[in-house]
Amino acid sequence: MFQSFQETARPEQGPPRLAALREELAREGLDGFLVPRADAHQGEYVAPHDDRLAWLTGFTGSAGYCAALTDVAGVFVDGRYRVQVKAQVADVYTPVDWPETGLAEWIAEKLPEGGTVGIDPWLFSVEQMRGMETRLGAVALRRVGNLVDRIWEDQPAPPLGAVFAQPVELAGEAHGDKIARLAKGLGSARACVLTLPDSIAWLLNIRGSDIPRNPVPHGFAFLHAEGRVTLFMDARKLTDLGDHLGPLVSVAPPDTFVSALEALEGPIQIDPATCPVAVADALAGREIVEAPAPCLLPKACKNAAELEGTRAAHLRDGAAMVRFLAWLDRQAPGSLTEIAVVKELEAFRRGTNALRDISFETIAGAGPNGAIVHYRVTENTDRAVEAGQLLLVDSGGQYVDGTTDITRTVAVGDPGAEECANFTRVLKGMIGLSRLRFPQGLAGRDIDVLARAALWEVGLDYGHGTGHGVGAYLSVHEGPARIARTGTVPFAPGMILSNEPGFYREGAYGIRIENLIAVEPAPPLPGQTVPRMLQFETLTWVPIDRRLIVTALLTQAERDWLNAYHAEVLARIGPQVEGEDADWLATACAPL
Repeated sequence: MFQSFQETARPEQGPPRLAALREELAREGLDGFLVPRADAHQGEYVAPHDDRLAWLTGFTGSAGYCAALTDVAGVFVDGRYRVQVKAQVADVYTPVDWPETGLAEWIAEKLPEGGTVGIDPWLFSVEQMRGMETRLGAVALRRVGNLVDRIWEDQPAPPLGAVFAQPVELAGEAHGDKIARLAKGLGSARACVLTLPDSIAWLLNIRGSDIPRNPVPHGFAFLHAEGRVTLFMDARKLTDLGDHLGPLVSVAPPDTFVSALEALEGPIQIDPATCPVAVADALAGREIVEAPAPCLLPKACKNAAELEGTRAAHLRDGAAMVRFLAWLDRQAPGSLTEIAVVKELEAFRRGTNALRDISFETIAGAGPNGAIVHYRVTENTDRAVEAGQLLLVDSGGQYVDGTTDITRTVAVGDPGAEECANFTRVLKGMIGLSRLRFPQGLAGRDIDVLARAALWEVGLDYGHGTGHGVGAYLSVHEGPARIARTGTVPFAPGMILSNEPGFYREGAYGIRIENLIAVEPAPPLPGQTVPRMLQFETLTWVPIDRRLIVTALLTQAERDWLNAYHAEVLARIGPQVEGEDADWLATACAPL
């Protein structure tokens, strides 16, 4: 199995580790130390070697901070993890709702004037550092070596996953052409520093295995204005590449990266949102040009080959999901546990003979566990899937031609009236985005309300964004666009996003419905006055549980959309399944 079920969060380990960290604070003359969930590459995902926040606190979420001060330690988590953090950290840690409570403001309140907090300059971006310094007032930040690494005796080694080429027929553009195209956009800069693993993988048409579930290698790179790249990556990873990189890419050892930075002649371009403070420090004295990382937007706007591969991956993955859901419906309530569900789903994906990995740890939450937004089942939390419950399954696959991410919430036995009503309200939000036509230039913050409106009408909401970007056989979470109140990057054709509104009743149930969608030009309408409009192409083709739908709460337009969607699911997936799975699919796709 790709997924394991070992318990990685052990709250009882938190107090002695925090005590050891505080001993290091005393040795350094510090009043605190900041531990983010981050690594030197500033991507969202970290290797086990860099998972310092989880090791120190027990909190395993994908985002957050610990501010370990001498007398209090705050663990800062967003709305996805408010329930999870309570179960994972010991009482020596204080959960803090973030970003409602700012990290810097909390520190400034807790520390006396003249206090000093240490940071590892590789683990904070230039933008984060500036923001904290602006808001810290009389509290100072000091760059120090990583204090967690000093006390982490069995810290895993840095990863050395093999790197392999992504075929140009799937990438859609040769990496030499990408280098030339992006180099022309550097303007006055003579070079640009790249640190994000998925950006480097996309630019060079390579993939790797340094981060679990994400096919990317760790490394740094310079994109030079004359149209070449210097790649700082351990040569032991590159033995399977042959001559793929070619003459435009020179490889240097990672331990020469800092000295190479110091030798660069300006102007040098960095992205303050993703450039580590340590990189900016090494460039001190040079003229710096600040601009968004050059790979972000081109990588997000998938080309025709990437979109075609993604569609194929979703059809393959959709058939596996249908087989899984049909199997699930044939099991007697109470006969399964969450772990059994996860294992069977992975087996169906493996049965495609194309699965490279799962795209993230499968979330299978029965009853109250479904209310933990990023729940990960372990041997200690494994719960029976009982009659009368909802089962939330959020999962995805990594295929060489695409990355998938899908959530379905299903009824086990007879669902309750409240659950059905709220499921329908979540469905209304998902349909609202799916049907949307909108003027070019709008961003996620402009349309997020449509996913929440039906919930807001009855005083409900959910504490996470509605959609994130998705890579093409890359990271399942990808910027820069998102559907959320914080989404400010305008949508552009080729972007792939998730559409996943939800609702969570703590201690009772969780609901989420997720399809992936791609931005495309909308055909003009008679009398249209908006010059350019966009719409979403649906990529995910898997039935939505009709047993949970209160038809009376849907408008006719919503009903028509759902019936058309199910008819398309039957047409696309039906030829791939047979026997009782085909019978189940026909029933699941029947019109409302």
